[in-house]
Amino acid sequence: MSAAVRIDPETGLKIFNTRAAKASEKITGKGYSVLTDQKLKDLPEMPAGATFNAEEQAKYRAFKEARRGAADYIAMEGEFKKYLDDVYSEPPIPREALTDECEIVVVGAGFGGLLLWHKLSEAGFTDVRFCEKGGDVGGTWYWNRYPGIACDVESYSYLPLLEEMGYIPSMKFASGFEILEYCQKMAQKFGFYDHCLFHTTVEATTWDEASGCWIVETDRGDKMRARFVILANGILTTPKLARIAGMEKFQGESFHTSRWDYNIDLHGKTVGIIGTGATAVQAVPELAKIVGQLYVFQRTPSSIDVRDQRATTEEERATWANEPGWARARRARFAEISAGRTAIQANDDYLAGKIRDIKKPRKHDRELTPEELTKKQLDANFRIMEQIRARVAAIVKDPKTAAALKPYYPYGCKRPTFHDEYLPTFNLPHVHLVDTAPRGVSEINERGVVHDGVEYPLDVLIYATGFQWMGTSTFNMVTGRGGHSLKEKWETEGTRTFLGLHSHGFPNLFIVTGPQGGGGSFNFTDAIDAHGDYLVWMLQTMRERGVRIVDVRKEQEEAYAEHCRIVDIATAPLRDCISYYNGEGTAAPGSLAYYGGGQWHKYRIAAQSTLAPYVFEGEDPIVSAAAE
Repeated sequence: MSAAVRIDPETGLKIFNTRAAKASEKITGKGYSVLTDQKLKDLPEMPAGATFNAEEQAKYRAFKEARRGAADYIAMEGEFKKYLDDVYSEPPIPREALTDECEIVVVGAGFGGLLLWHKLSEAGFTDVRFCEKGGDVGGTWYWNRYPGIACDVESYSYLPLLEEMGYIPSMKFASGFEILEYCQKMAQKFGFYDHCLFHTTVEATTWDEASGCWIVETDRGDKMRARFVILANGILTTPKLARIAGMEKFQGESFHTSRWDYNIDLHGKTVGIIGTGATAVQAVPELAKIVGQLYVFQRTPSSIDVRDQRATTEEERATWANEPGWARARRARFAEISAGRTAIQANDDYLAGKIRDIKKPRKHDRELTPEELTKKQLDANFRIMEQIRARVAAIVKDPKTAAALKPYYPYGCKRPTFHDEYLPTFNLPHVHLVDTAPRGVSEINERGVVHDGVEYPLDVLIYATGFQWMGTSTFNMVTGRGGHSLKEKWETEGTRTFLGLHSHGFPNLFIVTGPQGGGGSFNFTDAIDAHGDYLVWMLQTMRERGVRIVDVRKEQEEAYAEHCRIVDIATAPLRDCISYYNGEGTAAPGSLAYYGGGQWHKYRIAAQSTLAPYVFEGEDPIVSAAAE
C-alpha cells in the first residue's frame, strides 16, 4: 500500500489520502459587497395598471423568436480541452489503481456527496467511496472561484448541517470562497477525506448481472466493484463554450470562468467577457475595479434584481447559538414559499419565525380556473419584470446601453440574477457593453472579438458561457441491463425515471438531483437533503428485507414520467422563453427540471408506504446469515 491508500486496522476498509494541495495563494476573493446607497438596493414602484396584454405578449414573443437557434455550443475537446484543466490544485497524488469491491461508490464531492456521507455514516453505511474529478471537496464551489462569486440563496438556509457544525455564515449571501472553506471544514469534521478519491474521473459504470454489482472504471486505472452507485455530481457541472467562428485563432490569454486563471494579472489589461448570465453578473463589477478597459459581450440580458447584501448581526449569532435546530427550521420555512422571487428575496422576519406569513393570501369570490390562475400569475410576473426594467432605466445613464440591458421574458424563465453593483458598472467610462443581440458574437480573430464589422482588440478573453443543464457526462457512461446505456435509453424513449432517482433497467443506481428529480424548493439543499433521506431509507429497507438488488417497475416509471410531462406543460406559459432550463427550447416537456412542487413528495410517500414501484431481487447472504 502507498501513503495514499492504506488499511484501517479497526474496520479493515481502505482509507485514502488523496486530497491535493492548493495550487496558489493567489486564488482568493470575496462575494457581494455591502452597499450603503439605498437607491441601488430598491426597485422602482410597481407600475399602476401594468398588464401582460397582447402588445406586451407580442414583444416577449419577438424577443424569444429572434434568439431561437442562436445558442450553439461545443464540447471542450482538442485545443479547447485546456479550459477543463484543474488550475486550483497541485497535481494528483500518486496512488495505485483499485480493483477491489466496496458497498457504495458515490460520484461527486460537492454538497450532495458531503451530505450523503453524513447521512450514510450516521445510518451505519461506512463502506463508501467517493470519486471526485477535482482535487478537493466543494463541487460547484471548488470549480467556480471567479471574483465576486456568492450564493444566490440566503446562506442561513442554503448551507447544510449548520447546527451540526456549530457554524454561522458571515454574510446573508455567503461568498463562494467562504462556502468552499465550509465544505472543507465539513469534510474534516466528519471524516470524509478518508473516503474520497480525488482527481479521479469515472469513465464507465457497467452493470454485471452475474455478480449483481456495478463495475466502476476511472481515469486512474481503477476497476472497482460496488453493490450500489450514486450519481451526486450536480446539475451544472460540465462547462460549455459558445461556438464562434475563429475562436481557436485568438493569441491572447483566455479561460472559462469555471477555471479562473489567477496566474493571469488582469490589472490595467483590456479584457473581454462573453456572456451575461449569473456568473458574469457577479464577476463584471469585480473585473471593472482592476482592468484598464472592459468589454462585455451580451446576446441576451439577465434580469438584475435587488440583492441587498448584509453581514450577519451579533443578535443573530447570539440567538442561533442558543436555538437548537434553528437552521433546519429556517430551511423548512424557506421551502414553504411557493413564489420564486419571494423565496429568493428571503424575508428575515418570516424565515426566523417572527411572523407567520410574508403577506396574506389573496381571496377570490370563487375558485379560479387553471387558465385564470395562470393569467393572474403572468400579470404579476409582468409587473415584477416592469420594475426590473425600470431599475435599469433609473441606474444606467446611457439610454442605448440601458435599452440593451432590459430583459423581455417572464421572471424566472431564465435564471434570475441579483446584484446591486452590476448595473452601475456600465456608467464607468472604461466599461463598454457590446450588444450582440440576437445572434451573439459573430467572430473571433488573432487580436480579439469581431462583431458587426467592428474589431475589439483584447489582452484577455473570458468565456462566461455557462454549463450544460442536467447534462453531466456521467449519464453517458452508465451501461445497465442488456448492455443498454442510460444515454441511449433516454434518447430513444425520452427521459424515464421514477422520482428522478431510479431508472428501470439500471438496478442499484441512484441519481441525486438529476432530471425529473424533485423534493426541494428554490433551495437546492432541500432537494439533496430529501434525496439523501430517501436513499438511506431504501438501503435500510433492503438491509431489513435481506435483498441485494432493487429496480423499479416499467409501468410505474412511465406513469411518473408522464406526470412530469403534464406538469411541465401546465406551467409552461410561466417559462415561455429560450434558456438552458429547457435545452435552449429543444427539450421535450418533462425531460429536465421537475415542476411538480410538493407532488414529488406525494409520489415518494406512496411508494415508500406500499413498495409497489420496486422490484427487489436476490437474497443477501450476509443479512441472511446474521438472521440465523
